[in-house]
Amino acid sequence: MKRRELLAGSTAAWPLLAPRVARAASGEKVFRYAFNFAETGFDPPRVSDQSSIRVLAHIFEPPLGWDPLARPVKLVPLVAATLPDVADEHRRFTFTIRPGIFFADDPAFEGRPRELVAADFVYTIKRFYDPALRSEWLYQWENAKILGLSELRKRVLDQKKPFPYDEPVAGLRALDRYRFEVRLAEPAPRFLYLFASHTLAGAVAREVIERYGADPQAHPVGTGPFMLHQWRRASRIVLVKNPRFREQRFAGDPPDGDAEALATARRLAGARAPLVDRLEFDIIEESQPRWLAFLRGEHDAVTVPVDLASLAVPGGRLAPYLMRRGVQLNRQLSASVSHTFFNFDDPLVGGYTPDKVALRRAIMLAYDSELESRLVRSGQAVPAQSMIPPACYGAEPGLVSEASRPSPARARALLEMHGYVDRDGDGFREAPDGRPLALRIAFLPDQRSRRLSELWLKRMTAVGLRVRFDVAPFGELIRRSLAGQLMMWGFSWSSGAPDGDFFLGLAYGPNAEQSNDARFRLPAFDRLYERQRTLPDGPERLALMQRATRLMLAYVPYIPHVHEITNDLLHAHVRGPMRQPFGTDWFRWIDVGAPPA
Repeated sequence: MKRRELLAGSTAAWPLLAPRVARAASGEKVFRYAFNFAETGFDPPRVSDQSSIRVLAHIFEPPLGWDPLARPVKLVPLVAATLPDVADEHRRFTFTIRPGIFFADDPAFEGRPRELVAADFVYTIKRFYDPALRSEWLYQWENAKILGLSELRKRVLDQKKPFPYDEPVAGLRALDRYRFEVRLAEPAPRFLYLFASHTLAGAVAREVIERYGADPQAHPVGTGPFMLHQWRRASRIVLVKNPRFREQRFAGDPPDGDAEALATARRLAGARAPLVDRLEFDIIEESQPRWLAFLRGEHDAVTVPVDLASLAVPGGRLAPYLMRRGVQLNRQLSASVSHTFFNFDDPLVGGYTPDKVALRRAIMLAYDSELESRLVRSGQAVPAQSMIPPACYGAEPGLVSEASRPSPARARALLEMHGYVDRDGDGFREAPDGRPLALRIAFLPDQRSRRLSELWLKRMTAVGLRVRFDVAPFGELIRRSLAGQLMMWGFSWSSGAPDGDFFLGLAYGPNAEQSNDARFRLPAFDRLYERQRTLPDGPERLALMQRATRLMLAYVPYIPHVHEITNDLLHAHVRGPMRQPFGTDWFRWIDVGAPPA
């Protein structure tokens, strides 16, 4: 009730709240920000939540990165000396690491500087194949079919022995101190995208993992611009500048005619990363206190909570009271999709028979994603037609699907046709065999999830479907999802690359128990998916991707809801490039000056 009163109150006094940012007595630059849900840790193979990924992206570094200004986006070397050599029709990749890059100091190195070498990337990739880690990112590497690694993992599983990190495999080896080679069984024209991911290819040192094997999540040590200084779980994370960080100067290729990007390039020309001394992250799950902390100047930037967007960016424009304070707006359509999945192993909603397909299609028709965008997300999203966001290759600009055309009448007709009728007169339908029918949808314990659950309840009740809700923290729901214990759950997936392969991979059978939360296994879909992966971009690949998309829309393992619009607000004393749509190390180039009085 109290939160509701705050939301309804006048905003007239808010511009009068003066920033009260406290800089450290030493004069060091501090950038403060809040995440909207708790982190799980900082060991790359073990995490999938955005809070953890954003933190580790400033600690660990992959060979490649994304140009912060180029549009369309393009890969650039990060710790690699150059872009890799690609041979054998995208089956062989040779990376050369720049000499003189060092890990942050740590007791695991026994007082000696520790240089980044090619063998570190060999070890980093092998960790994903170690069954002891149970990484849900393994499928990203296994789908690429690195010669020998999947076979090695299978042997370890069969023999129930520790993973032999020192055993050579044909597809992954260090050629010398600074060069390593990856060889694949099949062509993979977009394989390089994996090496721009801090989660998949951020280099770790073997000594650190072995020293802190009991809890590597709490001991991240990388070559990036920052290092972990303080961590109070689910409360506060502090990173400080890494004294060992190399000299990295800003470079970007702004497109002609983009005044903002050109101005950023001029402002940051020659700047050395990082530009601040500390990054301080608070965990504030509820949107109201997170928003008020920004207005009070306790945080330097905020991603506008969608339920408060009408106060901050009415009509997609910065509110006048924020404009008067010099607040800056960075607004873009994210490369993400908000969705709800059905567990195909669940006896009620899973399966491939016509009645099961009809039930899932009816639920999709009964729900209204455009209403979700308006009522729950304050219009800060566009209805999705498929699981592939518009910013990714493979999206179809002209596609209009049932996901964006709600029709309770059609939903009721489908249910009636396939035997989902109300047999006992209580107003709710039973299954065709007469058994009780109750949907169970998982939600987080936050305000937006409560509003979403109310919308789901209203829309399902309107077509005679009973619905129950399972509420739990994000980490618990991830655990239950990977174990196949949820019937339905909805969240957002974001892409780390400008390609739709990732989103099609959410329905690829071998990815079940990893990213394929729906546990969808359809051989016809798998064949399409595997074929498109090996092809270069072009008409043939696009046609396969479109056929795969239509199979997903037909069988409905996922209901695609919306693609979110991200609104980042920065106080007047903050400077930096706009958020890179596929990069996560955004704060590498953030700068702060003295806050206004």
